[in-house]
Amino acid sequence: MTVSTLHSVMISGGGTGGHIFPALAIGQALRAKYPSVDILYVGAQGKMEMQKVPEAGFPIVGLWISGLQRKLSWSNLSFPFKVISSLLKSRSLLAKVKPQVVIGVGGYASGPLLQAASSKGIPCLIQEQNSYAGLTNKLLAKKVQKICVAYEGMERYFPADKIVYTGNPVRKEFLQALPDQAVSRRTLGLQAEKPTLLVLGGSLGARSINEAVKAQIDLLIGSQVQMLWQTGKLYEEEMHSFLKQSGGPFENIKAMAFIQDMAAAYAAADVIISRSGALSISELCLVAKPVILVPSPNVAEDHQTKNARALADKDAAILIPDAAAKEQMIPKALELLIQDSQKVRLSANIQSMAKPDATEAIVNEIIKLLK
Repeated sequence: MTVSTLHSVMISGGGTGGHIFPALAIGQALRAKYPSVDILYVGAQGKMEMQKVPEAGFPIVGLWISGLQRKLSWSNLSFPFKVISSLLKSRSLLAKVKPQVVIGVGGYASGPLLQAASSKGIPCLIQEQNSYAGLTNKLLAKKVQKICVAYEGMERYFPADKIVYTGNPVRKEFLQALPDQAVSRRTLGLQAEKPTLLVLGGSLGARSINEAVKAQIDLLIGSQVQMLWQTGKLYEEEMHSFLKQSGGPFENIKAMAFIQDMAAAYAAADVIISRSGALSISELCLVAKPVILVPSPNVAEDHQTKNARALADKDAAILIPDAAAKEQMIPKALELLIQDSQKVRLSANIQSMAKPDATEAIVNEIIKLLK
């Protein structure tokens, strides 16, 4: 396969970072392999991909599309018109761009584009990040040629003969060895030799994870453990105020709205507490540290619980339901920090589920569609 054989690709999807990052990773890998390829992204108007994709150096076009609401709303009444508008615009884009292949990563926008592309006989591939398939990808499954997945057992949702188990693309820094633990701790303002708990709730924060820390703050203050706590931007002032009211600042608790250097944070940690979004889990598998997963209940079809269950069933992570976090999360983490044999077992099991070559595997499947 020569460079000149791939000249035009369209990639669609978005709505959340969980869809946008794989889309960008795939585009960047295609561009690295075929520098002259034209890549056009198609997103949903008003969604975060309309900002994130141009920031990454790719052009994007927005469709007038959104999801159906679970309750009766004006948005639902306009849904049929949005679908028709998006299908017409997708057909116009396909005629103009003439892509050799169209890739969907989930999210509203990928539905109309891949529907239109498949009806024109253009090869199509979708990538499903979660262990529970999204509605758009389930609807497209019969129309596309290949389905790249990150979890085993996806035959429940997709035709088995189309599935390729590739894993999820992850950020490049996690494909390399983590930096030195002691150096990372000092860089983050922590003590080099002290057992370290890393608490993550995403860039915006997770209310229930933060409340669980607050509920057990006395236990943490009195422990021999230090905690690096990403409060999230939404909760930064509230959590700093709470620590001050509790008698802080405390030497063994470092609260930050957002951790810029995640590689250093992962390296510093002995145990990690995290939500269980698909991309977080893919990174955690590569990081290979003992993990306690607290799935967010505020996601479609409770897919974070299903993601976490896929690991917990293989003794690769500890699952604590969101409703039980306040009572169980911190005590379980402190208990795990002193259980060396369990930490070793969890680390080995989660590492066995890592897929460091996921992006390359997906690109290879795209290229196969052209042959």
